[in-house]
Amino acid sequence: MLTVTENASTAVRDLSERAGLPGSGGLRIAESEQQAGSFELALVPEAAPGDDVIDADGATVFVSSATSPALSDLQLDADPTVAGGPGFTLTPQQV
Repeated sequence: MLTVTENASTAVRDLSERAGLPGSGGLRIAESEQQAGSFELALVPEAAPGDDVIDADGATVFVSSATSPALSDLQLDADPTVAGGPGFTLTPQQV
């Protein structure tokens, strides 16, 4: 299952608070319908039916069931220094 770094947890919490999301909200990751092999990230008020729900230090990340296998050995990280940031990246999990 996708893991979430401390930087990404902080970024998701901050973005969710700034967006005024309810406690059930968070960041959702799904495969892009327009661009094969790409992922879309969106702040949403709740999980879609069938989403995997990852709670990481008070931050919630939803992964669509169709996308979950592709992300199973990856980790979500964030770089808070990216202009307009944070910049999210998917990298192999650290063992």
